Amino acid sequence: MTTDYGPLAIWTVVLVVGVATFAIRYSFIFLFGRIDGVPSRIESGLRFVPAAVLAALVAPAIVDPGPTVAATILDDRLLAGAVAAVVAWYTDNMFATIAVGLLALWAVGAVL
Repeated sequence: MTTDYGPLAIWTVVLVVGVATFAIRYSFIFLFGRIDGVPSRIESGLRFVPAAVLAALVAPAIVDPGPTVAATILDDRLLAGAVAAVVAWYTDNMFATIAVGLLALWAVGAVL
């Protein structure tokens, strides 16, 4: 992939984004190192961070837009992900969700 930007511009963006990311992460370490306890509102919000990170990692791998709507809906990863989501909703069991999702992906892949 080629671009019209020069190496200096690209490295500048990489450096600025890296510094910004470090500053955001360090601010939480610095902030929580200076206070005695985490406020309950922040603690209740931080409970959802692992689920949000997992969803951000999994969703792009599941949703793969195809050339047509039918190809997107009949994608084996999307169907297996939907089955796993239903299992996760009803059981709240991570192992069952992963196992059923893997089995559904295998079964749907064998059928399609």
